[in-house]
Amino acid sequence: MSTKVVIIEDEAPAATKLERTLSKLSERIEVISKLESVEMAVAWFKENNADLIFCDIHLGDSKSFEIFEQVKVKTPIVFTTAYDQYAVQAFEVNSIDYLLKPVRLEDLERAFEKYQDRKQNAGAVPINELLSALQAQPKTHQERFMVQFGEEIRTVNADKVAYFFAEGKYAYLITHDDHEYLVDLTLDQLMEKLDPSLFFKISRQFIVSLRSIAKMYSFPKGRVKVILNPKGKKEAIVSIEKSPQFKKWLNR
Repeated sequence: MSTKVVIIEDEAPAATKLERTLSKLSERIEVISKLESVEMAVAWFKENNADLIFCDIHLGDSKSFEIFEQVKVKTPIVFTTAYDQYAVQAFEVNSIDYLLKPVRLEDLERAFEKYQDRKQNAGAVPINELLSALQAQPKTHQERFMVQFGEEIRTVNADKVAYFFAEGKYAYLITHDDHEYLVDLTLDQLMEKLDPSLFFKISRQFIVSLRSIAKMYSFPKGRVKVILNPKGKKEAIVSIEKSPQFKKWLNR
């Protein structure tokens, strides 16, 4: 019998990569659905179920924990995350596995073994305990970022950040007064640390702050072209999969 898996991930390339890695793990793993947002996941779980869930913590429309506050899910969950170690301890206490990105095949093997042990022992998934433990953690966002300027190390307050952009293997921070700094974090890691009411990851290249958006224009295929202030080196286009969530973010 196959293990029916649901992937909850708002980055389509990451979801596809995870699906491919799972297929290498076992031919008996079947990905039955890939969901991109809290809204989609809540609607899906009201009508469907699965054997195992792989779930990113930060989705475009909110944190994924809101899914399990809105709908009862007894399915074992493996979270994929760039969360800091303090928050990760909550998952360990509640016997819910987590995988730090980038997800490796050996990480999936470990998680799948835990799933099989739980299935054999018929243990309940303590979702409510997990949520309580996480809500007990202080909900803070990073106040400043360490950056590099040549050989010099500086700090930039979060309220001075206009946007972040990725180029090749590197990520850069752009301030409202148009200074550019190298940041030693990926955009996914940055998004975990930022206030999601003020920052939005519009594509694999950009995280923008609300204050940095000067103008917006309709773009083909339902996308949105964002004019940034200060002006970016590249065009900032909201990706197709992010556009619906971006419009909801603007309309809060």
